[in-house]
Amino acid sequence: MPETESWEYTLYIPNDVRAVTVSRRTLRLILTMHGLVTLADTAELLATELVANAVLHTKGPAALRVRWSAGVLRIGAWDANPEPPEPPRDLAQLGEAEEGRGLAMVRACADLWGWQPLTRDGNRGKYVWCELTSAA
Repeated sequence: MPETESWEYTLYIPNDVRAVTVSRRTLRLILTMHGLVTLADTAELLATELVANAVLHTKGPAALRVRWSAGVLRIGAWDANPEPPEPPRDLAQLGEAEEGRGLAMVRACADLWGWQPLTRDGNRGKYVWCELTSAA
């Protein structure tokens, strides 16, 4: 049974493609420990896309942030690039394309998503986030 109390975790990650796997596995552990395993598969997919974008398209550090509050799971990735993300395209338009699917998948699988410019520790960047609502 999911917890009713709010909580939040932040995982600071280096600009390293291995951080995507570390982030995904850490997220699954967090959700399992808080009784939210039913959200884990979709949450992992969304976090993978957000963290991969942060690591692959920027040169600085990044962070994965996971927050649970009032039945809503918010997953976000901060990166050091203040430029807005490319607008997501429709998955059907992408066909067999190997790139450009990330935010399209986030838009298709999340209940809500967005981004905002952000400053952290004196560094400018952006925060791209999405939300999943618990069915419980």
